[in-house]
Amino acid sequence: MKILVLGGGGREHAIALKLSQATPPPELLFAPGNPGMAALGTCVPLAADDIPAVLDLARRETVDLTVVGPEIPLVKGVVDAFQAAGLAIFGPTAAAARLEGSKAFSKDFMARYGIPTAAYQTFTALEPARAFLEKTGAPVVVKASGLAAGKGAVVCTTMAEAREALDSMLGPDAIFGEAGREVVIEEFMDGEEASVFAVCDGDRYVLLPAAQDHKRAYDGDKGPNTGGMGAYAPAPLMTPARLDQVCREVVEPTLAGMRAEGCPYAGVLYVGVMVTAQGPKVVEFNCRLGDPETQCVLPLYDGDLADLFLKAATGRIAASASPAPNGAAAVVVIASGGYPGSYRNGFPIAGIEEAEALPGVQVLHAGTRIKQPDGVLATAGGRVLGVTGRGATLKQALDIAYMGVSKIRFDGMHFRTDIGKKGLAAG
Repeated sequence: MKILVLGGGGREHAIALKLSQATPPPELLFAPGNPGMAALGTCVPLAADDIPAVLDLARRETVDLTVVGPEIPLVKGVVDAFQAAGLAIFGPTAAAARLEGSKAFSKDFMARYGIPTAAYQTFTALEPARAFLEKTGAPVVVKASGLAAGKGAVVCTTMAEAREALDSMLGPDAIFGEAGREVVIEEFMDGEEASVFAVCDGDRYVLLPAAQDHKRAYDGDKGPNTGGMGAYAPAPLMTPARLDQVCREVVEPTLAGMRAEGCPYAGVLYVGVMVTAQGPKVVEFNCRLGDPETQCVLPLYDGDLADLFLKAATGRIAASASPAPNGAAAVVVIASGGYPGSYRNGFPIAGIEEAEALPGVQVLHAGTRIKQPDGVLATAGGRVLGVTGRGATLKQALDIAYMGVSKIRFDGMHFRTDIGKKGLAAG
């Protein structure tokens, strides 16, 4: 097979690495890819959301399957364009991707189909939103309805925080731009969060291992929200009974509802779940694999990922049990100093080869580039690398991941030292 992967972050590197392990290995193309992915195939300097350009590439290279990593091309309709051209592509259509692209649509959809989630109200003007907030009080969650790179949900424990979040989105600063022009205010859910991934073909689905992410920048879940500082899988919180409940009450009603509304959901349905005293409830839907969860979920999938994605893209997933994960995996994100605030780029990175020489370690590139003219690998983003460890137990996986982290060096590097702590306590 010849497979095109759209995207160039840690998630896409993990997808590419797993695809490359098929027998026989496929020929891989990446748009735009990254220095780590370049070792697995050919990187083409095209933006993942430049739909005409990537469609032309897929036609020119007679690609058998395109796999979409990030959410923006999906929301913009890349799947619709490829399907109209008769090309196989893994991911939901623009209409189905509204589950992530519009939190207002997603919440209304869940209300229509009785899918458990937090109570909410949607606003497009500041004054009515303020009035509602004053009536409901804190704690509360304020969310930008549109895409905000995983940073648009603000958990507000005080009224002052809630007012500030509202003002920042609907006020003159409009920190999320168009994504924050519509805001969802929802009740605070008390519980523990996990990520559930269902690979769907519009009707049937296969579950990948559930994971837990770490959104806050610093140890002890302190500091600002980030795109994710680490993750582990499988999540002990998601017992077989809880997973069955999420499938019955969330995944299956969502697939049925999307079919009923004329936009069958094919691709990855990522369900952010809060396990509350009343049972699992949906925090949010995403229309793609998570980042960094993918980096620890895919190493635990022992099947042929290319075959699974192709079957999902063409409506041919078999009605069979989801495979149980073998062992555990954990990823620790190494970020630039200052992330998610301001940070500097261009620092040389050392120690990746030493880390990858360790048994069970994978180093996945997220924000790196090759500096010219000297050809040195350097930092080029907030989240720079993800170091994944795989072991028989979660403790072994974490130990292996942190051993890999200890080999890597660049100026100002920052990482959390407590990834997996909740999982170890639960296990």
